[in-house]
Amino acid sequence: MTSGYREDIDGLRALAVLSVIGFHFEAPRVFGGFVGIDIFFVISGILITGIIQAEIREGSFSFARF
Repeated sequence: MTSGYREDIDGLRALAVLSVIGFHFEAPRVFGGFVGIDIFFVISGILITGIIQAEIREGSFSFARF
């Protein structure tokens, strides 16, 4: 499994963090900090799915190890 740097993931992380920080500082144009949390869940899903797919392709995936 090769893990490379992904700029799109960094962009999503930045968006999520700014959304949560803006919510806590009660910024007028921020609709809610929950959007930032949702973005973090999406990032986690993308990364975990990529890891599982790579391990399945290599034939090394194991539910016990997961």
